[in-house]
Amino acid sequence: MSVEVNDRAGADMSEVEVTRVVEAVLAAERVGDIEVGVVFVDADAMQTLNLQHRAQDAPTDVLSFPIDSDGDQVFPGVPRMLGDVVICVPVLIDQAAEQEVTPGEELTDLLVHGVLHLLGYDHEADDGEMLARQDEIVGELVSIVWQPATQ
Repeated sequence: MSVEVNDRAGADMSEVEVTRVVEAVLAAERVGDIEVGVVFVDADAMQTLNLQHRAQDAPTDVLSFPIDSDGDQVFPGVPRMLGDVVICVPVLIDQAAEQEVTPGEELTDLLVHGVLHLLGYDHEADDGEMLARQDEIVGELVSIVWQPATQ
């Protein structure tokens, strides 16, 4: 498994901790050799992505962009690129405060949520299976310890 972290928001995320959570989701879902990208962005960048891809003119917490959803491996021995999870740091921080959880706990939840979307789960179309699976995986994890420099 390979996780590439790109912190475009300057949030000083621990790549080790982000990777640990993503790998835990992939292991829980019994996924083989996979590559996943995780990108942290500011509110403006997320608003642009949300408008372009979902016709919503506002920032959102997390978006997932699947790349290889059919599960076929083009070249034997080469990991499949599952896709990218994009997380908006300011929305994450606001949601953590609203829900009275730490920013690290909210980050853990959003990472699990985003990776499950990459794996084909869709809480808008299922009968609660995705959110139940999310709660189950999050409940088995130690949350990321992260405190943003400025709130």
